[in-house]
Amino acid sequence: MTPIEIGIISVIVIVALIYIGVYIPIALMTVSFLGIWLIRDNFTLAMNLLKVAVSDSVLEFTFATIPLFTFMGLVVSKAGLGRDIYEVMNHGFHRVKGGIGMATVGANAVFAAVTGSSIASASVFTKVSVPQMLRLSYNPRFAVGVVAGSSVLGMIIPPSAMLIIYSFVAEQSIGQMFLAGIVPGIVLSIAYIAAIFVMGRLTPGFVGGVEIQDFVPFSWLELFAKTVPIVLLIAVVLGGIYTGWLTPVEAGAAGAAVALLIALVRRRLTLAAFWETLGETGHISANILFLITAASMYSRMLGMAALPNELGVLLESYELTFLGLMIAYVLLMLFLGTLIDTASIILIVVPLFLPIIELLGLSPIWFGIVTVIGAEIGLLTPPLGLSCFVIKSVLADTDITLKDVFLGALPFAVVMLAVLALIIAYPQLSIGILG
Repeated sequence: MTPIEIGIISVIVIVALIYIGVYIPIALMTVSFLGIWLIRDNFTLAMNLLKVAVSDSVLEFTFATIPLFTFMGLVVSKAGLGRDIYEVMNHGFHRVKGGIGMATVGANAVFAAVTGSSIASASVFTKVSVPQMLRLSYNPRFAVGVVAGSSVLGMIIPPSAMLIIYSFVAEQSIGQMFLAGIVPGIVLSIAYIAAIFVMGRLTPGFVGGVEIQDFVPFSWLELFAKTVPIVLLIAVVLGGIYTGWLTPVEAGAAGAAVALLIALVRRRLTLAAFWETLGETGHISANILFLITAASMYSRMLGMAALPNELGVLLESYELTFLGLMIAYVLLMLFLGTLIDTASIILIVVPLFLPIIELLGLSPIWFGIVTVIGAEIGLLTPPLGLSCFVIKSVLADTDITLKDVFLGALPFAVVMLAVLALIIAYPQLSIGILG
């Protein structure tokens, strides 16, 4: 077999293995190792490249961002800041039709800015927001759909774990990727709120809901106590990176320290919970670092097979325009999103398409935002739909089926697709903030 044929078969085998449930890094590393061995017919070379993949990836200092931001997000979740954000947002939207849904979107956007995890958002707001909406006679499908749709904001609003993974795979600055995610995250949040407003007017039956009768406004002191901690944390992390005062690693360390201080002041973190948080941080960080090491090996295998170059020649032979290329790329991500998770999509498609994007003179930072948003749509679509599965597993109401969660999330997946088209058409929405 030629190197190209080995490369193509390797990609197909990796997708198949991930789909049947093989641990992602194991699938990537094993197939990549065998691919290099077959391409060069040299077992020693494959072993040496495996060592290089480890030394060139997880041993870099910048990888310290992963455990630091992970720890910060877990502490914030245990400190109960998600509930506080939701209550404040609900306070502001309570008079609007579908206002609790809008409050959930707003709270998820803020919560994402300090956790970077869609799974954490889905879990927290399923417990906080869904029971409140059901109590006020909102349509169950709308209630779970809002949580599912807005939970994906955790993957695009910094400090997003997916932006970190893309940064390492594409060898881009984490700080720049974080900054590039701010405006698209805000645009997506506004689009969700606007969609809820329109649904409340055009399809009131789908939204449902009655006016809150027992609404009690916050005092200024309560409002201050609930908003200051989260504002302080966002200012330290994103403000430090944006102003250049802190590197991403330093911002992660400062954010983790501030989050820990907030949890201790609020007496929300016991010694047992602290040790549990450290354990979770270790497990999540090890998983991500293993992923990146495997991705490094995979990229080397693709390079040896010359598969990205061959793909570029193939696309050039079809004389695809920029629009045609992006449509093909988005369709590929949407297809993969129905089969495998976001991280897997990034690890598989970015090494294939990034050389073509750079050859066309397009921004790798912008391409990263497009990739993450496109891959995230898969979090809301069957059969995988990870956020939908998390919501179903956390739900206390057994009458709400997985089908209800997917159907409720469908309008928000459509909104995401529209925002993705907007960012493709106007790249400055993502990279304009970089100057």
